[in-house]
Amino acid sequence: MGKAAVVILLKVLMILISTAWLSLWLLKPTNLWTRKWKAAESSARNTVFGYYGLDFTVYTFPVIAVAMIGLVYLNLQSWGQRNSRQIRSSTAAFSNPLVTSNLVGILSGVEILSVFLFILFLAWTFYTRISHDFTKLTPMESLKLDLWQLKFLRVATRFGLLAEACLAFLLLPILRELAVFRILGIQFEASARYHIWLGTAMICFATFHGASTLFIWGVSHYIQDEITKWQRTGRIYLAGEITLVVGLVMWITSLPQIRRKRFEIFYYIHHLYIIFLVFFLLHAGDRHFYMIFAGVFLFCLDKLLRILQSWPQTHILSARLYPCKVVELILPKDTGLKYTPTSIIFMKIPSISRFQWHSFSITSSSTIDHHTMSVLVKCDGRWTTSLYDNIRAQLDSDADKMKSLPVAIEGPYGPSSLTFLRYDNLLLVAGGIGITPFLSILHEIAATQGNGSSRYRLPSRIQLIYVVKKSQYIGLLKSVSSLLQNHPSNKCHLKLKVFVTQEKQCGATLGEMLNEASQVQWVHFGLKGPIYSIHGPQSLYWTAALAGIASITFLVFLICFNHIFVPSGKNTSGHHSSKLAVSSKMKAPKENSPSWVADILIISSFIISLACPSLVAIVLRWRRLKKEEVPLVSSKEEKVQQLSSIETKGVVEEEHEVHFGGRPNLEDEFSKFLNETNGSDIGVLVSGPETMKEAVASLCQQKSGCFHIGNKEKKPYLSFHALTFTL
Repeated sequence: MGKAAVVILLKVLMILISTAWLSLWLLKPTNLWTRKWKAAESSARNTVFGYYGLDFTVYTFPVIAVAMIGLVYLNLQSWGQRNSRQIRSSTAAFSNPLVTSNLVGILSGVEILSVFLFILFLAWTFYTRISHDFTKLTPMESLKLDLWQLKFLRVATRFGLLAEACLAFLLLPILRELAVFRILGIQFEASARYHIWLGTAMICFATFHGASTLFIWGVSHYIQDEITKWQRTGRIYLAGEITLVVGLVMWITSLPQIRRKRFEIFYYIHHLYIIFLVFFLLHAGDRHFYMIFAGVFLFCLDKLLRILQSWPQTHILSARLYPCKVVELILPKDTGLKYTPTSIIFMKIPSISRFQWHSFSITSSSTIDHHTMSVLVKCDGRWTTSLYDNIRAQLDSDADKMKSLPVAIEGPYGPSSLTFLRYDNLLLVAGGIGITPFLSILHEIAATQGNGSSRYRLPSRIQLIYVVKKSQYIGLLKSVSSLLQNHPSNKCHLKLKVFVTQEKQCGATLGEMLNEASQVQWVHFGLKGPIYSIHGPQSLYWTAALAGIASITFLVFLICFNHIFVPSGKNTSGHHSSKLAVSSKMKAPKENSPSWVADILIISSFIISLACPSLVAIVLRWRRLKKEEVPLVSSKEEKVQQLSSIETKGVVEEEHEVHFGGRPNLEDEFSKFLNETNGSDIGVLVSGPETMKEAVASLCQQKSGCFHIGNKEKKPYLSFHALTFTL
């Protein structure tokens, strides 16, 4: 009860902080907030804290605090959901697919509501700002503009603030170790599309902002004077132009047509975000930067921790080459590293590319494999084909001449709890290499049944629909053959339905096809010198502590630097001054130093704040490596694993189905499974092409009882989950 009370308390605290921070965005455009905030900043100037400390505390730190509290919450929550079952509720309709289309993909009710509220917030911000501007239009001293030109310029300026609002949320969906969205149960690979939406909206608003400003300068014949201006104070126009150009280049190269066909171009050019953020700071100024600084702060700290996590490099122990041009990589892992099914890792192989990282779904279970983890790689791209050719070349080498293959690993990242255990029954739909996350689920279930553990309550029925082009892919199921036997002692019943779309009927049984299709070739790499195991990320508690150390360090150095390098502007002639004199004193720092000085101080403090937790993380990493016992798996143990994976004589052929020459009728398959389960809670997981995900999402929308709340007829509750492990 004590731990449950702490979890509830943390949840309430996160809700309160998030509500307060979002309220700031709603109040910020109003005149009331402007007056109150200016007064607060004026009061803070006379303190050690300064206006910069106030801005950081109010605008930036709440999001960092939510991330820190969320890590503690996730660590505690993971222990309380092991035997829980999904509770039927009318709110389930909001988390299930509500809209499916080729244009926007699959959208749930929560996502649609969130998008609607965000658009409403942007409209409120724009209307409040522009209505206030139009009531108090004053001619600009540097530009002599007509009334319509002045109004249009104000509209362009306010579109820049809309881009700023999008930028404030832009980096939050792509965090991994400090992931805020994990608190909501949304993993990185699923939240990455929110980053795409926000980035697209930001670029649209920023392009209108920049293009409209240039248009007004052009028609008023001031463009030659303004376009290259680097002001001493206020907005730096040239910095804004550089920011816009860099943002457009990043956005264009991230379009699906380029990202999927030329991933290297997308990946390398996306690192221009450093230039983008620096010049945005110079253009917008320090006060506006604090509004978006939370995402930047967490992202850079997250990036740094991930770099340290991938050091030192490990090596691939062995590999298996399947006939369907799929490679299984066996990697060493620390015995203390535990991960949940459907987790992913990011992998970099320096011999192929020194900078590219690619994500892969883990197929093994940490419950069974204490020293190793494995991933399946479909070799159909440039990077994966190079990997395949590299491993094939090792087959022709002598055993004593086999080279080691160093790799850098980041992760694993996955759900904080075994979410698939919440349901009475599971329906798994996979296409091609999309079978990989389901293999990890089936391995976990097999491990639970094998050791007789009572910690978990397993689903009673599991049906796996596997759609492949060639029967060679069936060999990927060899490692879960023990579940296909369906012994009476098994706690859950697994039924397999395979659909081979591009081959005709053959007379072979499922067991024979498993043996024939899985005639794999083994490659054992030469391993020389110390080989380090994969340790994974730091504990959630330590990650939260590192974020706290970075925040405090930034604030301390920011205050110190401002007191050292920025003129105080204080007048020692007396304490009783007029309001005009006080106002002039407040402006003294700005008048005596260029505006970019405050920006440089922010950058300097930020670099130091990242260095301090990095040193702590390096010490923690070194201590973990020092305690490492035996990172390698003996060849004898590997042979045992290999032999155990090819036992398929016990497969019950009549329990499973193999169909040739066409795709499955998913509606019929759903209906049959729903009739067998009698209106229970069903988890529907799909991993494969987008068209398959959309088809399954539409069926869940049609057949789920949560969309028919008023209907007295008992209907099953289908909870839809789309698994994605590629960007």
